Parts: sequence; structure tokens; C-alpha cells
Amino acid sequence: MPPMNQQNYGPQFQGANQQMQQPFFQYSQCSGKKKALCIGINYVGQDAELHGCVNDAGNIKKFLIEKYGYQEQDIVMLTDGRPNGPPQDPRQIPARQMPTKANIIDAMRWLVNGAAPNDSLFFHYSGHGGQTKDLDGDEGDGMDEVIYPVDFQTNSHIVDDEMHRIMVQPLPPGCRLTSIFDSCHSGSALDLPYIYSTEGKVKEPNLAAEAGAGLKTAFSSYAKGDMGGVFKSAMGLVKTATGGGQKAEQYARATRTSPADVISWSGCKDSQTSADANEAGRATGAMSYAFITALQQQPQQSYQQLLNSLRDILRAKYSQKPQLSSSHPMDTNIMFIC
Repeated sequence: MPPMNQQNYGPQFQGANQQMQQPFFQYSQCSGKKKALCIGINYVGQDAELHGCVNDAGNIKKFLIEKYGYQEQDIVMLTDGRPNGPPQDPRQIPARQMPTKANIIDAMRWLVNGAAPNDSLFFHYSGHGGQTKDLDGDEGDGMDEVIYPVDFQTNSHIVDDEMHRIMVQPLPPGCRLTSIFDSCHSGSALDLPYIYSTEGKVKEPNLAAEAGAGLKTAFSSYAKGDMGGVFKSAMGLVKTATGGGQKAEQYARATRTSPADVISWSGCKDSQTSADANEAGRATGAMSYAFITALQQQPQQSYQQLLNSLRDILRAKYSQKPQLSSSHPMDTNIMFIC
């Protein structure tokens, strides 16, 4: 179980009133109130229609109630269909239940409203994800991650910076928020600055690997006659050579670290896509399926063990690699609870 006392880390510094201070966070014991927001969007009738996302939201809700003691009245569902049922005309769904941009943002605010130490909040999103140009310098690859509400064609996407402001920044020390993003390009979708390897260690920018990927992309663009792509890749190489990735990471840790206990599981790296799959005869997102399956097979797992379990389940059929990130440097050997 996570320790109960305040956890200090990093160098000490002189704060207000000449007092020596040190960065800190506090784990949640998950013994307080429990609230959850489950979002599943199939984009019914749209060009990029999906099939398993609404089922994912229903499956996660059922899992939270049966395995972790969440109460149905404390779970908000936003879906454009009926989970694990026949197709439903979106026009028959109450307007308040539709996963529009306005409803999603309102529900995110509801989720964190009144949050207190040892509370356990749960956010699940299954739907389309993507990227847009980073405007504040906190992304090593120069791209922010986004999610797409059902009305994104008229009201646009929701950027990771905004999700972080709404759901992470207001939380007090000792309050847990667990998030799952079952969407493409979701590795850092909640803008948490500490990302972990399967060995349980914080990943650091790999400038050599970034440069190699940039050269490969530039060569591919040149072969296709895409000179714009060549120029973009070349600029990325310049950024890598000058330590742009490290600068972005330093900025992210300075502005996105939180004393709250925020954990994010994502279905893939920022550069990857997540599968809309079919498992056990039902449409489902591969990450949502893997998360439920891993914890049903072995309920007691550390964060490192669970990350490896998710990777093992998906490796057999999918190329995507689930990611674990946090709002503070954490001990991945403690037990996963929510």
C-alpha cells in the first residue's frame, strides 16, 4: 500500500519568509469518496465511426462498481449510444448525456469539484484522439495531444493543456485521480510530466533516438516528393540537436508537477494509434479490454507489474504500447489502487 505521510523529493530551496522548502506530494489511500466519469464515443453516422468505445465506457463503469466499490449514482456516463446493446439513434439520447465538448468539460469540472485528500476519482475516455501544434513549449515533439468530442466538427477538440488545467491543477495533495485514455496519440494526453518504463523507472529524453526518427521521417518525405515534410523533419532535427526535448521536459516538470496523486494509463505512445478491436465477440477498445482483463486475472498488482501486464496482453495482437505517467515521481513498486 502507498505510504500515508507526505513525500519529499528534489532539492531544497528558500521560499517565503526565508523558510527552506522542498517539493512534495502525497499518495491517496483511496479511502474517501469515489467519483467517476466514463466517456465513450462511437461517432455514430460520422465518417470516422468507431464501434467499441461506447461498450468500453459501460464495461469500465461495471468494473469500477463490482471491483472497486464505486456507486452508480457517483458515476457520470457520456456516450452516443447504448453500451453492449443494439445500435441506438443518437437523437434518442438525452442531450445532457451526449459527449459534446460542453458536456465533457462540465463533467470534468464535476469530477474534481470538492476533491479532498484520500478521495479516489476516475476518468475514462474511449474515442478518437489526435495531435495539434504545441503553443507553450511543454511538448518535446512540438505537438499537444487532443481528444475529439462527438461534436468536434463544429466545436473543435479538447487539448491536453486544458484537461490538465481542469482535472489536475485543482486537486489537493493526497487526492487520487486515475485516468485511462483509450485513444490514438494518447501517451501524454493528461500532460503528466513523469513517464515510466516497464522497469519502473522515469523515462528521460533519448536525443539520439529522436534524431534517428527525424532522419528516417525526412528521408521518407524526400522519397515521396514531400518537401514540406522534409523541411518539418529538418527543423525537428535542429530542435533535437539543440536540446529542445530536454528543455520541453524541464518546462513540463516545472509547470505540470502536482502534489496531488494523479496517474494516467494510456493506450499507446504519443506517436502511435490505438485499436478499435473485437474481443470475446464484442466490439471494444484494446486498452480498455486489457485494463479490465489484467486486473480480473490478478487484482493485486504494483504499478510496474500492471504496466507489464497491459503490454503482455496487447503484444500478442497489437503494436500499440500502453504508457504509465504521473504528476509526481512515484514508487512504481507500490500497489495499484483506485
